[in-house]
Amino acid sequence: MALPGIPSRARVSASGNMLAWTMFATGDSYARSSFSTRTSILDLRTGYLVKNIEQIPLTLGGRRHHAPDVNYWGVSFAADDNRFYATVSTGGRTHLVEGDMAAWSARALRENVECPSLSPDGTRLAFKKRVSDGPREPWRLYVYDLASGREHPVAERRGIDDQALWTDGETLAYGYGGGVWSVPADGTGTPRQLAAGASSPAVPG
Repeated sequence: MALPGIPSRARVSASGNMLAWTMFATGDSYARSSFSTRTSILDLRTGYLVKNIEQIPLTLGGRRHHAPDVNYWGVSFAADDNRFYATVSTGGRTHLVEGDMAAWSARALRENVECPSLSPDGTRLAFKKRVSDGPREPWRLYVYDLASGREHPVAERRGIDDQALWTDGETLAYGYGGGVWSVPADGTGTPRQLAAGASSPAVPG
């Protein structure tokens, strides 16, 4: 399939059946920032391709939300290959959304969440949280507990612009400064470098 650019924030479901990726674009007249997105989902079992999930019906603040500036990125699939989490941006704010492929719907859960990554047991999300409006390292890595609604920062204090990866149930990996690093997900410990000259890690199936 033809892709109008370089795919990023690419993810594969645990089963290997579902793929998602984001294309960052420029030039849309509605865009408040320097980019807009095209996020696609492909079901390898059927070949069904959703070229842009912007058209999925979105519930925000308990109401259906319609706006030309809706952008999605950073999909993370649940184990059932149906439910997914992603970032949606609209009105100058970012939100964590939970999507349902079968029902073709999405609902916003909370604000200030980017690039969510679901833990292997499906109970927690690692994500980028904006902690500064300045251009220098505006994000910190956090972990959000879906059941309790509580969140905490991890021990990595540098600004991480990546979709973190769960290497197991207790550890996150991510790209920073031309290398791949890891840190415990529970907020303890210290970051350590896993590989130099690398970025945006993935775990082989």
